[in-house]
Amino acid sequence: MKKIQIGVIGHNQNSIPLKILDLAYDVGRQIAHKKAVLICGGLGGVMEYACKGAKDNGGLTVGIVPQDNYSKANEFCDIVICTGIGYSRDFIVSYSSDALIAVGGGVGTLIELCVGYMAKKIMVSIEGSGGTSDMYGGKFLDERKRVIIEKYKSPNLAVDFIIKKLQNTTNSDNVDRHI
Repeated sequence: MKKIQIGVIGHNQNSIPLKILDLAYDVGRQIAHKKAVLICGGLGGVMEYACKGAKDNGGLTVGIVPQDNYSKANEFCDIVICTGIGYSRDFIVSYSSDALIAVGGGVGTLIELCVGYMAKKIMVSIEGSGGTSDMYGGKFLDERKRVIIEKYKSPNLAVDFIIKKLQNTTNSDNVDRHI
């Protein structure tokens, strides 16, 4: 059976406050504890710390990098998918994830949320992480109200929400529910 794949999206800068990086680490840790696969853009910042959190706790990580060279990925990616298509890879990150968790973020994170919105993915923002997460958490992205971006302060509650929602979704018949 296919494992649950949770995308972690957010800031890709080196000047992110430690509090935000700690949240990303904890998101990765929680994903690993649930035996889900962490999907991300494979670079630094939130992506790197989430991958580190997963790896430190026995998890499996996949980095989908915009470059055509795997050496650009952070050192905590187990599997690196080189797209060579630049930041259009944001579409691949979102479509490859059963659900998305946003930690902070800017326009790239917003693009990934928009793709998730159109695909009706389960999406959660970590409240208090700044950026796109705080701007759009608890909201719909447009008047169609396709899917709300849930918001949680705790990475543990965010991951638990996603797992429970996926386990109760009839559209996820091919997802391993025995976590």
